[in-house]
Amino acid sequence: MEPINLQRFAVQAMLSRGLLPAFSPEALQEAEAARRIGPERSGDLRDLRSLTWFSIDNDDTLDLDQLSVAEALPSGNTRLMVAVADVDALVRQGGAVDAHAAVNTTSVYTAAGVFAMLAECLSTDATSLHQGQERLTLVVDMQVDASGTVASADVYRALVLNHAKLTYDGVSAWLNGDAPALPQFERVPGLEAQLRLHDTLAGQLRQWRQQRGALNMNTVSARPVFVDGQLTDLQPDTKNRAKDLIADLMIAANAATARFLAEKNFPSLRRFLQAPRRWDRIEALAAGHGVTLPAEPDALALEHFLMAQRADNPAGFADLSLAVVKMLGSGEYLAAPAGTDGQGHFGLAVNDYAHSTAPNRRYPDLVTQRLLKAAIAGAPPPYSLDELTVIARHCTLQEDNASKVEREVLKAAGAWLLQGRIGELFDAIVTGAAPKGTYVRIARPLLEGRVVRGFEGLDVGDKLQVRLVAVDADKSHIDFESAS
Repeated sequence: MEPINLQRFAVQAMLSRGLLPAFSPEALQEAEAARRIGPERSGDLRDLRSLTWFSIDNDDTLDLDQLSVAEALPSGNTRLMVAVADVDALVRQGGAVDAHAAVNTTSVYTAAGVFAMLAECLSTDATSLHQGQERLTLVVDMQVDASGTVASADVYRALVLNHAKLTYDGVSAWLNGDAPALPQFERVPGLEAQLRLHDTLAGQLRQWRQQRGALNMNTVSARPVFVDGQLTDLQPDTKNRAKDLIADLMIAANAATARFLAEKNFPSLRRFLQAPRRWDRIEALAAGHGVTLPAEPDALALEHFLMAQRADNPAGFADLSLAVVKMLGSGEYLAAPAGTDGQGHFGLAVNDYAHSTAPNRRYPDLVTQRLLKAAIAGAPPPYSLDELTVIARHCTLQEDNASKVEREVLKAAGAWLLQGRIGELFDAIVTGAAPKGTYVRIARPLLEGRVVRGFEGLDVGDKLQVRLVAVDADKSHIDFESAS
């Protein structure tokens, strides 16, 4: 089989969805000049380089957005500080780099590679919080009590230093007792104690949200596997303890930044997830497990059901999680006027929630960072409410387009892998059922395809056997028929 040119396919998919696959010469020139000159270290800037900051991310991640450090306080509270890369210091609002980021609004992660939102001389270099490099950041400084409540929070600018770049897999294996002490422990005094304190704190934050209906699910995504530069498989990339740890800390920081802007009487960009439109289908899924959910959307009741299923059937929990996630739908961005409460996030059980911890990868985070810096400096908001409304609408649209591109490239890769397997049977779960088509996901390789025959009566969460009937890598088509 002739190898598929995924890079070319991805470029065409991006262009068809209104995304820019390449930077303009002006943007590249501006980015390189900013990297060479460096940020201006002016204003009220705290020197926190001596603290034991560290990062946890994927093994191959180069665009590091945040670091953290924690301290147990005599009161019984825990001080948690999350330092977020000051991307705005090198990406001028209204400049050529900002203009490219404002179009795409997100980095696009495809099986053909990453199409970064910011030029890589910034996102993987000058604005990345690399180990051993001094960096300007915005610090979200929180006090968390033993119940997981964020009792107070402040945001300020600081100079920090990443003392250890850790990986999700390495930290998770060590926390679970499946691996020896990390080699960084010998080099960085206090790092082991930091990780244990972080793990305890993340559990407290998670428990506080779950008591209010935050949904704790086990979802998986596909990870392309390459051998000698050639795609060979799409394998599941599952959650683990370290990924959950970082997610819990970032949720707390994102909520704290939204509240900070509200307290400063600033408008803001909020992340919002409404109650599920298809709550009836979630009710039916629960009923299939002998559980009756309330007639109206109830996050706490749903979380209790999910927790019970995780305990009773851990092997099937990933499929159940997938079905519920599909029913919850996608989040969106909204502009919140100054002095108003947020509309809340059904899946996270938090109000006043703003994306702020990944400015190298998401444009809403960069916009929020500019609002935060203006609020800290006592300056007027850099965006009007009308401007934020336009940005919110565009970011929601482009996030959806980026997701579609990622799925299209993944399906093209999957179609190429499946070319010689027409007629084979696969276990599948229904992931989409609508007039436009019924879709299923198979496990090996991990990908989705369309059911073109025998789809009548199927709904999200149903399990069945399907037969592969056709593939077309050039059109990103994978077609199945029901064999059940």
